[in-house]
Amino acid sequence: MEHEQLVRIARRRAGMKFGFFVHLVVFIAVNALLFVINQRTTPGYSWFPFPLGGWAVGLSIHGLAVYLSGSGLRERMVEDELRKLESRRAPGAR
Repeated sequence: MEHEQLVRIARRRAGMKFGFFVHLVVFIAVNALLFVINQRTTPGYSWFPFPLGGWAVGLSIHGLAVYLSGSGLRERMVEDELRKLESRRAPGAR
């Protein structure tokens, strides 16, 4: 693999990880604010876990997508598909 390709892949992965980090920080800040609003407006009823739970599911999926892609799974799948397509190509065709 050429250096430029490695740099491109590294930048993409770093961007994905940074995006997840921003998502995590916003998740914490917004849900902390929702907790405070909940405690000040309706202290007898806790509604803040509902948006927290839904967002936590989304954040978890985002994290899995980011950190599983770093495992090289996607690249291996692309290489496998390329091999399959090249094996189906007619002999001598390019």
